[in-house]
Amino acid sequence: RCRSRGRRADMAAIGDAGAASEQSCPISIDLPGTFDGVRWALGQVMVQLGSDRYSVEERGTVELVLAEVLNNVVEHAYAGRSDGSVALRVEQGTSGLRVAVEDDGEPMPDGGLPSGALAAPSEDLLSMPEGGYGWFLIGQLARDHQYRRVAGRNSLTFRISVG
Repeated sequence: RCRSRGRRADMAAIGDAGAASEQSCPISIDLPGTFDGVRWALGQVMVQLGSDRYSVEERGTVELVLAEVLNNVVEHAYAGRSDGSVALRVEQGTSGLRVAVEDDGEPMPDGGLPSGALAAPSEDLLSMPEGGYGWFLIGQLARDHQYRRVAGRNSLTFRISVG
């Protein structure tokens, strides 16, 4: 029987919401907006996804994408703050894992998602602006990215093609 914890994020925008036959129990986690909170949440997600449904490669992709997204929230949306929280929801659908991430931090620069373009090889990786290599990886490994800012809250949804 499914048991959901935390706030329910809006999954309808990611598509195939009616695919109940292929869905497993949704994973809902409210985590502190800290790097320790991210590490804890990643561990929770990986345990709840289980090791029997996904290959090692698929599990690695899920963990990498979630780590990049959640660490970006902590580093940029909650920069210099220790009071933030993040709502994470992961749900299996017919076209892969559908993910929603919500936070009350600062909005994305220019009100939209970074381009995700890879910087020139000569550029110093430590001096890369927001939207650097992490968003390149997210763009390559996840699909159907949507970002909204509503009533002071960031909402990012995307799909990871696994399963």
